[in-house]
Amino acid sequence: MKVIIWSLQVAVFYLFTLVFSLLPSSLVRPTGSFIGKLGALLISKRRRIAVENIRLALPAMKKHADWNFPSDSPEEIVQMMFCHLGMSFVETCRLYHGRGKDVLERVEIRGWEHLEAARARGKGVIVLTGHCGNWELAALSIPRRFNSTMSVVARRQNNPYLNTMVEKMRLNYGNQIIYKNNALRNMLAVIRKNGIIGLLVDQAVFPDDGALIDFLGRKAWASRAPILLSRRSGTAVVPAFIHREADGHVIEIQPELVFSADSSEQGIAADVQTYSRAIENAIVRHPADWYWVHRRWKRAGELVVE
Repeated sequence: MKVIIWSLQVAVFYLFTLVFSLLPSSLVRPTGSFIGKLGALLISKRRRIAVENIRLALPAMKKHADWNFPSDSPEEIVQMMFCHLGMSFVETCRLYHGRGKDVLERVEIRGWEHLEAARARGKGVIVLTGHCGNWELAALSIPRRFNSTMSVVARRQNNPYLNTMVEKMRLNYGNQIIYKNNALRNMLAVIRKNGIIGLLVDQAVFPDDGALIDFLGRKAWASRAPILLSRRSGTAVVPAFIHREADGHVIEIQPELVFSADSSEQGIAADVQTYSRAIENAIVRHPADWYWVHRRWKRAGELVVE
């Protein structure tokens, strides 16, 4: 029975995404925006979580030197966020079905020299990012411009047939996938070949796997993995974030992060705070591009929204 259910899920997913992939380029954004607005109505609980997250983060964001957003209304920011998510969904449908050339061509990469300098060291590069903008598009664009591959750490889908289909779509663009089981060993193998690894590290982790840091004015648990991996291998950690701009996308690659040599728990926590600041800065500059619907502050005193 489970096999039948999995097969039906894959068939529905394939046909559903195929329909959106066949849209003319001119309809990608308006259709995506409509889907996002509809999604905001259908998943009202998640919308409420996003509104509350922004409300609690606004005091810290508005004090930030980079805050320049035209609205400080949580509801307006959330509405824009859902529109962006809808557009990202339609764009990703096109990419997965091999019709995303126009999407890829409208991606501008700034700060390319930082990635080149980091890779010139010969010890691999960790491209550190978060759920900002169309992060799937960012993972496909960077290796395409670098004429290389990127190994992206991902969670295996519960449906193995769906996992195989999504994996095949990603591999068509030259990316490799590292699943979270045995991830450390596989990441080290990539680094030894001076490869590029993409890490999404902006979600809450369990205390045993993280460090307690300040994030947008509140305490949050953040992963120690990038710090431990960098210390073990000597690889560079380079932040990069994608956001929407005009009718395309911009990926901003930042200089390599500099960490301390302090191996104490306090030293590691300080380095986790360093990379978390890079994510925080990106969110402040483009708040409607971040995925506010997840419980980023859970297990660290987060207010629960029903």
